[in-house]
Amino acid sequence: MTVIRDAEQPLPAPTLHAAIAAVRARGLRLSAARRLVLEALFAADTPVTAERVAGGLDGRLPPSDLASVYRNLETLEALGLVRHVHMGHGPGRYALAGAQVSEYVSCERCGAYVTLDPGALDGVRAAVGEACGYTARFTHFPVVGLCPACSREAG
Repeated sequence: MTVIRDAEQPLPAPTLHAAIAAVRARGLRLSAARRLVLEALFAADTPVTAERVAGGLDGRLPPSDLASVYRNLETLEALGLVRHVHMGHGPGRYALAGAQVSEYVSCERCGAYVTLDPGALDGVRAAVGEACGYTARFTHFPVVGLCPACSREAG
């Protein structure tokens, strides 16, 4: 089992230029590949897979080498600019870390997911705490179940 530790504090970078400055301030150079990864994350409206980043976000950006994308995502995550989340089955997805924390619910059947403000899951967090004493977070692994449409079909 992989143990997920608290990452470094998210590094606020509300713009691409701020993210570039943060990379350089940490003593790293801004390669063309690293810049493309940052551009893709700023262009994406939801967390995206490394494969979508490497594919150029469906033609919006030039394609990149998948191994290079993974290396750069890992570096940017270590800096606190990027975070990843697992949406049920399938590859992890990546998003800008920023100051805004989101949590997720994911459908185990169709793969749909919903991004929530953390307060929306306070009742679930409290129930987990009462049941076993853990403080639950749903930023890395979502609450998984059936979405309304799949629930109706299974019904």
